[in-house]
Amino acid sequence: MNARILLLVLALVLPACSQSKKAAPAYQPQEGDFVFQSLPNPWGMDLVDAIEGSTGSPYSHCAMVFFRDGRWMVIEAIGPVQEIPLAQWIGRGRGKKVWAYRLGEAQRKHVPAALAAMRLDLGKPYDPHYRFDNQAIYCSELLWRGWKAATGTGLGNPVKLGELNWQPYRKVIEAIEGQGNLPLDREMITPRDLAAAKELTQVFP
Repeated sequence: MNARILLLVLALVLPACSQSKKAAPAYQPQEGDFVFQSLPNPWGMDLVDAIEGSTGSPYSHCAMVFFRDGRWMVIEAIGPVQEIPLAQWIGRGRGKKVWAYRLGEAQRKHVPAALAAMRLDLGKPYDPHYRFDNQAIYCSELLWRGWKAATGTGLGNPVKLGELNWQPYRKVIEAIEGQGNLPLDREMITPRDLAAAKELTQVFP
């Protein structure tokens, strides 16, 4: 290859290489977005593995985005139901990775009412039993209940524990429910099934 051809090849290749090294586009939030993440395993390794493994999904936690006082926030059920900055929420996730799903135009009018309903649960404890009740709340239940309060219908299709790949996580379930107690008929809304709601479209990544 002579010098002229080599220079031509470099002129074509180097800009492409430089472009590929640029940072990936950042998530651009919108109020009412449903955001999902993989929790770091040390947060609760057995439970996190059970959520992700039984659903065959990387999603072990979720929240809803809103804007207040000049910054993006989320409402979530992780310990107590709480509101924290979106950046803090993303930073907690495994590898700081986030998946975002957005409602269609026709549904976005319900976001303020859904957020107001979720705020009624602020301070309530986390529910490791994954029951549909208002005493303790888990992450996807918070969003599901808030949406149902605002619209009259849930979001996504609840599933029974027995329909999930629960067998490898029997010890985790029994540690929560009691030895020999496997509530396979218990209905729940998992992060995976919430994300699959027909009203939502993945917008990031």
